Amino acid sequence: MPRLEIGDVAPEFELLNAQGETVKLSDFAGSKVIVYFYPKAMTPGCTTQACDFRDNLEVLKGAGYQVVGISPDKPESLQKFADKEELNFTLLSDPDKKVLEEWGAFGEKKNYGKVVQGVIRSTVVVDESGKVELAKYNVKATGHVARILKDVGLAS
Repeated sequence: MPRLEIGDVAPEFELLNAQGETVKLSDFAGSKVIVYFYPKAMTPGCTTQACDFRDNLEVLKGAGYQVVGISPDKPESLQKFADKEELNFTLLSDPDKKVLEEWGAFGEKKNYGKVVQGVIRSTVVVDESGKVELAKYNVKATGHVARILKDVGLAS
């Protein structure tokens, strides 16, 4: 799938959250939302990234941003992840990887030197009108939130 670019309309989604409730992108209309895609809950890199979002959530919320994490994990796994790491933002389940593909966050990637199919760690910032404001693909888990804060003007 092609990757999203600045100015694109973000594709609508409808996925289950950690509590098994349906959440749609349109639920966030009128707010800025950071949608990030990660491979697997409770793995080292994904935990680092999620905890960075958790630790910076007040700054992000203060600037009008909401955070949504999407992975192929089932809702039950997402709930365990949220509970264990005290995550304070929305986690969504995309087990069939449809949304991951539509947003350009699933496909070929290098893993330990081999080309494999999988989740491409990515972050897309969507503005209040539903348009892509920023799209980053193949990001590193460590330090990524700090780079997003700089990119959206919340840090120097």
